[in-house]
Amino acid sequence: MITLDHEVSDFVLPSTGDKEFSLAANVGKNVVIYFYPKDDTPGCTTEGQDFRDHWQAFTEKNCVIVGVSRDSITSHGDFKGKMQFPFDLLSDEDEEICKLFDVIKMKNVNGKQVLGIERSTFVIDAQGILRKEWRGVKVPGHVQEVLDFVSTL
Repeated sequence: MITLDHEVSDFVLPSTGDKEFSLAANVGKNVVIYFYPKDDTPGCTTEGQDFRDHWQAFTEKNCVIVGVSRDSITSHGDFKGKMQFPFDLLSDEDEEICKLFDVIKMKNVNGKQVLGIERSTFVIDAQGILRKEWRGVKVPGHVQEVLDFVSTL
């Protein structure tokens, strides 16, 4: 598991656009990784739209944004296209990176306990050090809070 103010190990995940995302390939940039439960659901759509709408401001702060869920690349591609996200979505069907960031939690869904992704966001600085984490994220106002933080890096 990763901890604040420590280096994050390189990882590679399948990415939309028939690519792979590698953390090591983004050294020199701040990386915003947001984990979300499921493509094309209300909260996840709103969160993605907020990152989309602030994407230019993040780019000006030397940031790369990626969204991660357990959905397939096909699902991600459809979701990204439908929402016109200018950033990539990463597929973690095996939960390897979800477990590295400790975002798989027991959740109450329609009265049933299920394992799922706890909405969370992480900022890794240009040197690969985890600088900030938000867990149990509530969508309204969150993206602005992340942008405010990266403005301090």
